[in-house]
Amino acid sequence: MPTIVRQVPAAERRVAAAHFAGRLALETDCADVAAALADSEALDFVLLDVRGPKAYAAGHVPGAINLPHAEITAERMAAWPASTLFVVYCAGPHCNGADKAGLCLARLGRPVKLMLGGITGWQDEGFRLAVAPSS
Repeated sequence: MPTIVRQVPAAERRVAAAHFAGRLALETDCADVAAALADSEALDFVLLDVRGPKAYAAGHVPGAINLPHAEITAERMAAWPASTLFVVYCAGPHCNGADKAGLCLARLGRPVKLMLGGITGWQDEGFRLAVAPSS
């Protein structure tokens, strides 16, 4: 008798490859974002913190721009070339703000990926936060 893990057989390799390639087309992780941010000369995406301004000010991924998901409009996005890749994040797995931002960007025809784990994942990986200066 197979274990519960094997009761449903693994997908055929082409199905599995398509599935995982599809996920990677939509997602990136904190370690990959950190590695890319470390090489600022080669940076080829814009990192958006889509939480509210207070959460952003309290701590955000260094280099991230604060643009709450509700404020993503065609007019705001016109500041970047149409081919710009946006990587979005929110508070973490318990938050769907990054999904809302991703949907807005996709509907505007903008390339977008979700940073898995959000700010929670970033901290869990041991990466530092930047804090906005007090006004």
